[in-house]
Amino acid sequence: MFEDDGYALETLAVRAGQVRSAEGEHSEALYFTSSYVFPSAAEAAARFSGESSGNVYSRYTNPTVRMFEERIAALEGGEAAVATASGMAAILSICMALLKSGDHVICSRSVFGTTTALFGRYMEKFGVRVSYVDLTDMDAWKQAVDGVTKLLFMETPSNPLCEVADIRTLAEIAHSVGALLVVDNCFCTPALQRPLSLDADIVVHSATKFLDGQGRALGGVAVGRKDVMNELVVFLRTAGPSMSPFNAWVFLKGLETLKLRMQAHCTNALDLAWWLDEQMTVEKVNYTGLPKHPQHRLAREQQDAFGAVLSFTVRGGREQAWKVIDNCKILSCTANLGDAKSTIVHPATTTHSRLSDDDKARAGISENLIRISVGLENVEDLKRDLMRGLSQL
Repeated sequence: MFEDDGYALETLAVRAGQVRSAEGEHSEALYFTSSYVFPSAAEAAARFSGESSGNVYSRYTNPTVRMFEERIAALEGGEAAVATASGMAAILSICMALLKSGDHVICSRSVFGTTTALFGRYMEKFGVRVSYVDLTDMDAWKQAVDGVTKLLFMETPSNPLCEVADIRTLAEIAHSVGALLVVDNCFCTPALQRPLSLDADIVVHSATKFLDGQGRALGGVAVGRKDVMNELVVFLRTAGPSMSPFNAWVFLKGLETLKLRMQAHCTNALDLAWWLDEQMTVEKVNYTGLPKHPQHRLAREQQDAFGAVLSFTVRGGREQAWKVIDNCKILSCTANLGDAKSTIVHPATTTHSRLSDDDKARAGISENLIRISVGLENVEDLKRDLMRGLSQL
C-alpha cells in the first residue's frame, strides 16, 4: 500500500490510494462486483454493524472506487473523500447529509445553473432557506449569515464569468457562525488550487470535467474531514447515488496526467484570452489571467495558474453569439467542459437556461455571452476557428 511521505502532487496523482491484490497487478484493478463474500456469518454481522472494516456492498464500498477516493483526498489535502455518480449527486449528498428543515444556506449567484435549481427547487421545497449573494461581495456574505446558517456554497472561479472569491475570508465568515464552507473546485482542480489549505471545509468536484479530462465518464466527489465525510457515506449507503467502479477506474487514469494537462490547458487559455481581447467584435473577455480582470491579483494569490475556462461577450445579442458558435468547425458545441477537446457553448440557452430572466441578469448571463473550455489543440488552430465566426459579425 502506498504511504504518503510528503510527496509532490504529481507523484500522488500517479501513486496515492492504490492497493494491489495478491495478483500483483501494476495498474489499478477494476472490481466489478455488486456484493462480497464474508468468511462467516459473524463477520458479515460485524461488517454490517460497522464493528469490522471491510467491503459490504458496492453501493458504498468498492475497492476501485475507494482507490479513487483516497487519491483525490491526497491531492486535495483532505482526510477523506466520498465519490458519487455525478457532480450534482455530490452536491445533493452534501445537502441531504448535512442539512435539515429550518436550516439556512448562502449560495453565490455565480454558480452552475443546475446547482441553483437544486437549491431553489428542491432544498427549499423541504424547508431549507436559501439566500443568494454576489460571489465577490464579502459584506453581502457577512450580512446574510444568521443563527441557523449551516452552509456557504460557492464556485471559484465561477461558471461562466470566471469571478474569484476570497476563500480564506469566506471560511472565516462561515466559521464565525458555526457553518461550513463548501467550494466547488471544478474549474481549477487540486493541480491549481487547494481550498482546504485556505480553511474551506468541503471541496466538491464534477469528476466528469478535468479530473477525467477526456469527456468519457460521469462522476462526482466531495473531500473534507473524516467525520463530515462519514455523514455523506451514511447517505450514500441509504440513497445510493454511487459511482460505478468502471468510472472510478477511468478517473484514476485521468488523475495520472492531471498536472500536465492543466498546465497545457492554462497555457492555451491565456494565449486565447489575450487574442480574443484584441478582436474588434469582442466586447469583453472574462478570464482571471488578464491583468485587467478585477480579481486578477487574488487569483494569483490563491491559484497556481488561471485555468482553462473563459467567456466573452460579442457585439450584438443571441443571434450574433450563435453565429460565432455555429461557424466553428474545431470547437465542439457542447455544454461539457474540462475535455482535451475545446468546447463552446451559449450559457443563456443551455447551462443556465433554467434560470429566470431576472436571475440570469443578476448572475451576468447575457444573450451575447459565449463560454469556451480551452482544450489541448494547437492554439493557433483555435484562433483561426473562432475567427470564422467573429468575422461574420
